[in-house]
Amino acid sequence: MPLNLPDKLPAIELLKEENIFVIDNSRASSQDIRPLKIVVLNLMPIKITTETDLVRLLSNTPLQLEITFMKLKSHTSKNTPIEHMQAFYHDFDVLKSQKFDGMIITGAPVEQMPFEDVNYWEEISEVFNWAHTHVTSTLYICWAAQAGLYHFYGVPKYPLDKKMFGVFRHEIKVQGLPIFRGFDDEFFVPHSRHTEIHREDILKVKDLTLLAESEDAGVYMVMARNGREFFITGHSEYAPNTLDGEYKRDLGKGLPIEVPKNYYRNDNPEEGVLVRWRGHANLMFSNWLNYYVYQETPFDINEIK
Repeated sequence: MPLNLPDKLPAIELLKEENIFVIDNSRASSQDIRPLKIVVLNLMPIKITTETDLVRLLSNTPLQLEITFMKLKSHTSKNTPIEHMQAFYHDFDVLKSQKFDGMIITGAPVEQMPFEDVNYWEEISEVFNWAHTHVTSTLYICWAAQAGLYHFYGVPKYPLDKKMFGVFRHEIKVQGLPIFRGFDDEFFVPHSRHTEIHREDILKVKDLTLLAESEDAGVYMVMARNGREFFITGHSEYAPNTLDGEYKRDLGKGLPIEVPKNYYRNDNPEEGVLVRWRGHANLMFSNWLNYYVYQETPFDINEIK
């Protein structure tokens, strides 16, 4: 089934070029189906790129999804045209009276700041609390994962000596969960961050379950409330060229950046990217939508609590 997206969203045309079936609101309104309502709080600087990356993965399902983009009143994006934000994004204040089957909260370029120093910390804390009772299942990605774990469970983050940057091998620590259905024994995920959380802090909290981790990249996936919350430290949603763009950007700025590990063929930027995380990414998002959203959400969305 197609995704129902806001009319004229740039991702629609970009994904049609990849033969991904998407429709806009006008056409979707003629279909007599109760779509799953998914809200995305996009905190990444380049909004259109992140929208496209997420929609690409959400499209890999037979379910019809209605995607809504949320923004915070207390934060103004500096890297996306204001016209785009006004056309496709809705303030949390406008959406908080609604309920949603699923939610995705992205990373943000504020990870080296203390949480309380982030200028939208108060509002995003309100969003976290709202999602607890207004969303069936929420994916917290990268900085959002750290922020959510800190907000709800007091789990701290720690600075790294150098950026965790590359594509790393991960292992499942809890077998048999639907989120891992179809996974191989090991899988790869891109990471791009300056901070980390420690497994010891996760294991101290009885309400948290460490689901997957990497020998090199550390904690990857943590679950709470039987799958109503997933905290994911990596970027499985990244497109093939994302780390390449980050690497070249930082080089151009003269920042201390190493070649992303396990990313280029033979670790040589001249040989191009070796993509080995898309299978896992598609499975993870499809499993989340099927087993933790579709099969858990009530038919009457207002019954979510």
